[in-house]
Amino acid sequence: MSKEKKETFVPVTFLSENSKDQDSVSKDTLLSLYEDMLVGRNFEDMCAQMYYRGKMFGFVHLYNGQEAVSTGVINLLSNDDYVCSTYRDHVHAISKGVHPKQVMSELFGKETGCSKGRGGSMHIFSREHNFLGGFAFIGEGIPVALGAAFQSVYRKQIFGQLDSLKVTVCLFGDGTTNNGQFFECLNMAALWKLPVIFVVENNQWAIGMAHHRSTSSPEIHKKAEAFGLPGIEVDGMDVLAVRKVALKAISRARSGEGPTLIEALTYRFRGHSLADPDELRSRKEKEAWLVRDPIKNLKNYILNKKVVNSDVLDAIEKRVKILIQNSVEFALSSPEPSVKDIKKYLFVEE
Repeated sequence: MSKEKKETFVPVTFLSENSKDQDSVSKDTLLSLYEDMLVGRNFEDMCAQMYYRGKMFGFVHLYNGQEAVSTGVINLLSNDDYVCSTYRDHVHAISKGVHPKQVMSELFGKETGCSKGRGGSMHIFSREHNFLGGFAFIGEGIPVALGAAFQSVYRKQIFGQLDSLKVTVCLFGDGTTNNGQFFECLNMAALWKLPVIFVVENNQWAIGMAHHRSTSSPEIHKKAEAFGLPGIEVDGMDVLAVRKVALKAISRARSGEGPTLIEALTYRFRGHSLADPDELRSRKEKEAWLVRDPIKNLKNYILNKKVVNSDVLDAIEKRVKILIQNSVEFALSSPEPSVKDIKKYLFVEE
């Protein structure tokens, strides 16, 4: 085993929603946005390598192409806020502050994983970071997110335990918006003015079903109107646009004004999972979205605006590669869960 290279992993921090100038983006923020997206992309690329080498098992759903949504929304949250994800959850967890080595170890089924090797790719969880999963079936996370938002209101209004409301972000795909949980929870969240933000990552495809072929109302953000909450459409390939919309939604939720539905138009650059040959989407469609790569576009923006020179970005890229390589080495060297602990973590232990 090669000696671990020095790494740095610091969860990204941003201007709070109370910033005086919400439209300004500082140099440090731009570089943090770039680094967080780069960590996500490199992590997923490494996952693909490890999967095809037989180091990971089961279904693995990668996030390539959608990084602007995770970075633009989750990194605006405080440590005490909550996130509910989907089965495409690795990058969401990392954006919330879970160390990549803990996520990689979980994918390897190791005891050092954030779910102690019991969850795997689709069940990433971290109590420390208020990351509530990782769910294998679509729509499962929405009621959980609603519960997290409700307890925040209850603790503040009934018990007086909180100075301010804790915000919950619930991310899910376009396919989920045809399911009952989506409508039921939008209704309840609006009725009780819960501090929850519903983020639809509309990557245009629900496995092999094109979005426009599966719903009578393709513009998902307009479905919010029926329940009296704001519905916003945003370019999910533009991290600055996503961040701007999320900033207002978080401020609204934290101040007690209720939920927001954000539809981020994005695209996954790989198949539904690593077991998917990705033969249903046309080459022309994929190429049209690839030129809108959110990471490359932010890099060009930073260089064109002369925020920093290319040497600074090269240093970030090198640092990220070391971080991901160290995560793999940590996972490979970590112990397997013990057979004697097979029943451990099934119930709350005093």
